[in-house]
Amino acid sequence: MLTDKSLDDYFMKQAIMQAQTAEENGEVPVGAIIVCQNTIIAKAHNQTEQLKDVTAHAEMISITSAANYLNSKYLHDCTIYVTLEPCLMCASALAWAQIGRVVFGAADLKKGFKNHDIQILHPKTTCENGLLEKECGQILTEFFRKKRN
Repeated sequence: MLTDKSLDDYFMKQAIMQAQTAEENGEVPVGAIIVCQNTIIAKAHNQTEQLKDVTAHAEMISITSAANYLNSKYLHDCTIYVTLEPCLMCASALAWAQIGRVVFGAADLKKGFKNHDIQILHPKTTCENGLLEKECGQILTEFFRKKRN
């Protein structure tokens, strides 16, 4: 039987696979998975370059996909697993969607929503950070190292 921790690890690894897809497509490697009742209902990765759309972050695309899957604008009983701390735009969208839980891997010290001293997520949303942080951060570090060289 899988524990909550092993389920969290499994779902974050799925998000990491989405980040790898983003990297293969020349995108900043961020991936997101939305889960409802232990079932993946949405998968996404950054597509800002491909779609020429600054809002095409993994979180935004996965929110739309999950809402379509559930036929609801609210994601109360869902968890998003995202490899990088959501930015203000994405955190605000997660608040509007009233997602139940946010789990992210690597912190974003420049643009992450936790850098702000305001409550952005919905009051009922729980947030956990640092899940597979090393693995999530490493893919980003390597991507930007290659870009600089």
